[in-house]
Amino acid sequence: MMHVEPVILTGKLVRLEPLQLSHVEDLLRAGHEDATWKYMSFNPGVSEQAMTQWITEALRLQQAGDSLPFVIIDQRTGQIIGSTRYLDIRRKDRGLEIGWTWLAPEARRTGVNTECKYLLLGHAFEKLQAIRVQLKTDSRNIRSQQAIERIGGKKEGVLRNHVIMPDGYYRHSVYYSILDTEWEQVKSNLSAKMEQVYS
Repeated sequence: MMHVEPVILTGKLVRLEPLQLSHVEDLLRAGHEDATWKYMSFNPGVSEQAMTQWITEALRLQQAGDSLPFVIIDQRTGQIIGSTRYLDIRRKDRGLEIGWTWLAPEARRTGVNTECKYLLLGHAFEKLQAIRVQLKTDSRNIRSQQAIERIGGKKEGVLRNHVIMPDGYYRHSVYYSILDTEWEQVKSNLSAKMEQVYS
């Protein structure tokens, strides 16, 4: 049985801290660009009310034991630059998903996302003793699929007409997973990628 509790995860580039309602303004600033939400099922970046609603729902899911949301903080500036979370937590089956990851424009293609995944995967497999971590993305989001494959995610399949998007589009979701038996190899690959970013 997994016991998923709020935690701070610290790397060289970022620090992941538990999401709170006090983060509304900083997340609005980070998520102001409409393109950030293109493949998301909800756009909290449109207003303070929407962001408050999004955080409140995330915290409700956390209270229910289904989710653990984080803000992503730039270690260099101390500013919030996005958010990510554990979701679909299956305590008995020792599995969870990493998702709802989004970054401010200035944090993209900088190594931030790679380090976030390194921290979240490491905590899931090494501290929580997960046996499966899954990730999913919109079938149209080729960049995200390539990023998941680069870190070692194994493609499992596509759920068709999985989510009705805000614009009415029927989204197909591509699912990936990493198993506990694969973590050491994935960790080694991620560590090598992070060394390139750090140098």
